[in-house]
Amino acid sequence: MHHPLNAVAFDPALSEGARNAVRVCLRIQPREKVCVIADAATEEIAASLVAEIEAVGAPYHAWLLEDESARPMPAMPARILADLESSQVSLYTVQAQPGELRTRMQMTDVINRRKIRHAHMVNINKQIMQEGMRANFLEVDAISQRVWEVARSSRTIRARSAAGTDIVAEMNPNYRWLKTSGIISPDKWGNLPGGEVFTAPENVSGTFVIDGVVGDYLCSKYGALHEQPLTIRVHNNRLREAYSANGALEEEFWAYTHTDENSDRVGEFAIGTNIALRDVIGHILQDEKIPGVHLAFGNPYGDHTGAPWHSSTHIDVVGTQFDIWCDQRQIMRNGQFLL
Repeated sequence: MHHPLNAVAFDPALSEGARNAVRVCLRIQPREKVCVIADAATEEIAASLVAEIEAVGAPYHAWLLEDESARPMPAMPARILADLESSQVSLYTVQAQPGELRTRMQMTDVINRRKIRHAHMVNINKQIMQEGMRANFLEVDAISQRVWEVARSSRTIRARSAAGTDIVAEMNPNYRWLKTSGIISPDKWGNLPGGEVFTAPENVSGTFVIDGVVGDYLCSKYGALHEQPLTIRVHNNRLREAYSANGALEEEFWAYTHTDENSDRVGEFAIGTNIALRDVIGHILQDEKIPGVHLAFGNPYGDHTGAPWHSSTHIDVVGTQFDIWCDQRQIMRNGQFLL
């Protein structure tokens, strides 16, 4: 059953972000078929996106996960995957639930293979639609391009923060740097709101103070961490220690990063580039795009980066107020780009 999202009322304050997604980031054309995957929690946001898709005149199918299967969902429903196979563009607006990373991977397998322009909006909410999604993505793309050009030719990147982060990342020239600035191409699906450049690092060592947020479903559980940061030590690209005054967070993060043999391995080194953002709001989808550094443990997105290893998990960690050096060149001071 295709869900009648065009009959759902939505707050007009969502329209500007929806227009950005459909017309600027995805550049949906009237002849293109669109697949919209939503859930009950994001129905209103999905309705604002559908209204823009209809205004463009593109044909679409809209799916509400709860119409198809119980949540958490162990596998992406076959009917949705089949619809994706015949789509040129897709949007995923869903609140993450424990155990659903596999369903997202099943979806992105189709997207990667079919080269679908895909907007990945996990945990999108009304605040993000009215903040990060209102960015000038052409400006974000321009700064992202400059960061990408500097980062991709760097052998080492050092990051320090006001909270006490001090890490050095060594880069592998055989791994690719990717730019996900919000302008989405068939070559690489992107999170919205966009604004980051990333790679899989060869090696990261040092201390990282997570005074922003942690990712996946732990994000909605623990929110912004500036009151009780999680401090981690990384050596030879592996997580060695994690400490927080919040013992439950420390324990759950440690368990998550020890799910499989590579869950504790740094799979992503990223620089946030969404210059419309300043403050952590406790939502990974937006907070990882704040200008600064974030890491992720687990899956290195090898299809895109070229890293030859794999993990079944992927969790981002975000700090704030960074100084960043690419080789010897300082490109950020206290969270402000110097490019």
